[in-house]
Amino acid sequence: MDFYSTRGSGPVSGARAIIDGLAKDGGLYVPSSFPKITPEELRDLSYKQYYERAAFVITKFLDEFTEDEMADYAELAYFKFDNLDPAPLVKVDDNMYILELWHGPTCAFKDVALTLLPHLLSGSKKKENVDKKTLILVATSGDTGKAALEGFKDVENTEIVCLYPSEGVSEMQKLQMVTTGGKNTHVIGINGNFDDAQRAVKEIFSSKEINELFNKHGYELSSANSINFGRLVPQIVYYISAYVDLYTNNEINYNDPVNFVVPSGNFGNILAAYYAKQMGINIKNLIVASNKNNVLTEFFETGRYDANRKFYKTISPSMDILVSSNLERLIYEVEDRNPEAVKKLMESLKEFGTYSIDMKTLEKKLPEFYAYSTTEEETKEVIENVFDEYGYLLDPHTAVAVSAYMNYMNEFFDDIPTVIVSTASPYKFPVDVLKAVEPEAKVEEDPFKAIKKLDNISAMDAPKSIKELKELPINHTTVVDKENIKEAVIKAVLGDK
Repeated sequence: MDFYSTRGSGPVSGARAIIDGLAKDGGLYVPSSFPKITPEELRDLSYKQYYERAAFVITKFLDEFTEDEMADYAELAYFKFDNLDPAPLVKVDDNMYILELWHGPTCAFKDVALTLLPHLLSGSKKKENVDKKTLILVATSGDTGKAALEGFKDVENTEIVCLYPSEGVSEMQKLQMVTTGGKNTHVIGINGNFDDAQRAVKEIFSSKEINELFNKHGYELSSANSINFGRLVPQIVYYISAYVDLYTNNEINYNDPVNFVVPSGNFGNILAAYYAKQMGINIKNLIVASNKNNVLTEFFETGRYDANRKFYKTISPSMDILVSSNLERLIYEVEDRNPEAVKKLMESLKEFGTYSIDMKTLEKKLPEFYAYSTTEEETKEVIENVFDEYGYLLDPHTAVAVSAYMNYMNEFFDDIPTVIVSTASPYKFPVDVLKAVEPEAKVEEDPFKAIKKLDNISAMDAPKSIKELKELPINHTTVVDKENIKEAVIKAVLGDK
């Protein structure tokens, strides 16, 4: 299948799209069409294990790989998970299910894609006869960083640089990143927010001078953010797999509609659900859940995307984003795949921090999207209430999604089975989760003491990889101002060369 940039360049192969990460014109690669899954193929998936489902779905897009090749990659990737099924579905209440995506090595949904991406990248380089080393640049709002570092750690002919907001992630998220080992890993904190880190990555990709410098030293740039289609395509799988599980477990009849609620920041996760729908999965509604940084909620309610607003640090830090890069791929579909229209909108975003789409057009083209935002207090209340009622421990991001679902149900009484996408283990945010489930108790600021208390009151055991962070050495201490990010990345990889 061919891939095109949302801003007009292409076509390129799927392998080349993965190697490049971001298109040379600054756009994001999208498939030339959406492959369809037939009713017979969907039924057949119920007899397959998750890694086999992944191989089937991914090769629909990346057809230069065989299904057997992809199955080998996926089996190796998901062997790192603590569950035979990397994306188990848990029934919480009538018509409400939670898709747990945090059973991987870093306890966040990013593991589903980032344990597989190194295999996709190395396989793509072979397909394209690329012998240069790969320099992975990744900006993170909390979870992507560690998942990418873990996935690419000590991968041959690869260096990875991770940028994160030094004071904009949870203590556990920071510890996960700065204790990362490996000879090829570089972690840089910035005095700024995620949008500053993401902007710097895009500017490095589009800088002819920096690309030439790295090329001179044998490196080709790529990305582990969801701007890379190789990050996005494995995420499509778990929506299809969840639908198949509902059918297999007799929760729905074949081809019944389902809803998905997704906590959203950079928009890649819910975009993957939209892609699954375009492949033929009967997804009725997609509910976008935002925290106090409600730029996406406003967009879907008004058609105006406006990043010129106050930035809030919240207890759901992975969603603390004002510029949602993957929304560009959705806009490409709204604009009937017209790259000139997309370029105009993205130029407006870059210059003025805002753009608008006619609301009638949005309602016509995207009738399945609903959006809600949640305050900090509401997030805490949901964590407390769900734990009290069901004994189920939510992390703050999943709590935002549950809150959005409740708001949706208050507006539309809907008896369609609905899947809440759970993006992280609650133990990555133990202090805030403990405060929520025991609001009257003495405040515990030490995350490891908070973990012990949560362990005692919950049936959910803390992951070993989280508990052992306390004993690991700090390997990365660099923190720079946002104006110095580019120089810091060059120095991290090339030193004084």
